[in-house]
Amino acid sequence: MGKLLCDSTTVAETFQTSSPNRPWRDPKSSPASLDAIDAEDLVDQTTTTTTAWDDVHGLEDQQKRHLQRLHAKGVLWKRPEDELSSTSVVFRLSHGGEVSADGNCLFTASQKAMAGPGSARGVEARELRRRTVRRFLEDFGSAAAEEKEAIDEVIRHMYAPDLKNGWGIHVVQELKLLAKKSDRLALDSAIDELVQLGMQREVAAESIYKERCIQVHDGPNWAKYMSISGSSDDEYDIVTLQYTEEGLLSIDENREGHAAAFGDDIAIECLATEFKREIYVVQAHGSDAMVEEENCVFFLPHRPRSQICEPPFFLFMKGTGWCGAGADHYEPLIAHPSSYVSLEKVAMVL
Repeated sequence: MGKLLCDSTTVAETFQTSSPNRPWRDPKSSPASLDAIDAEDLVDQTTTTTTAWDDVHGLEDQQKRHLQRLHAKGVLWKRPEDELSSTSVVFRLSHGGEVSADGNCLFTASQKAMAGPGSARGVEARELRRRTVRRFLEDFGSAAAEEKEAIDEVIRHMYAPDLKNGWGIHVVQELKLLAKKSDRLALDSAIDELVQLGMQREVAAESIYKERCIQVHDGPNWAKYMSISGSSDDEYDIVTLQYTEEGLLSIDENREGHAAAFGDDIAIECLATEFKREIYVVQAHGSDAMVEEENCVFFLPHRPRSQICEPPFFLFMKGTGWCGAGADHYEPLIAHPSSYVSLEKVAMVL
């Protein structure tokens, strides 16, 4: 599962703000390893299983046609700020197969999509999650105060929204809370006490969870949240309170502790920085989003906050409309590098 902001540049701009002590991004840096890249050196995908776009479930005909065109003609990528054709590569994108919708799909899909030197080949999805959180904590810890506040504001918008506003955009808003696994019995006992006093259980649970659990409203608590993979080794369980404009709609207490933190834009930016690669999320929207065929597929770039030393990798999201920025599940795309062709022949220039 995944979570994207409606404006994916919000997080990127926040994280890429340079501080006087430590530049988070040097777009003019030119690592020698990338300058000398040839198409055949980028990726060894000969043993990678891919799926033809006609066989990918859940796509409409207009989406398939556009994706088939991307695969046939390719997308041209060049390192940002570099106009030299010697570092330009054409990638033909194939679907890398389905991954489990268990909340870890950003990391599972990334592991499958990445290849080549300095890649995540052989790295488990849970390890990718841990490296993403570690990267966030290191970069957040060195940020200036105003940068931290901007990042905190983005986190609050996603996980601790103001329930008095925003109903013109979303019908349902979610409040994410973290319950320590070791506190579960005490939480249940406190809820039961309120029920015995005559309070409805759902109202009692809402009250106790909001009083005693951790809100995901800043950087340090985002790191705790994003560390949760839905395993018994997690320190916290995720509790989700869902609201409509009329009030509390439901509570997902996640008593089995299987819920994992969905990957979001912040996680993607950190993953890009960790591996010094751009990550493109390719969204394919259907007729429910009222998008013309020519514009039914678009690319959301996520750039590292440092030098770009490796070619990009690509993730796929099947859009289901505009609510929630389109979709909530990542799948891998396999990028097959091809020799450079003229700009007129490629399907898209990134």
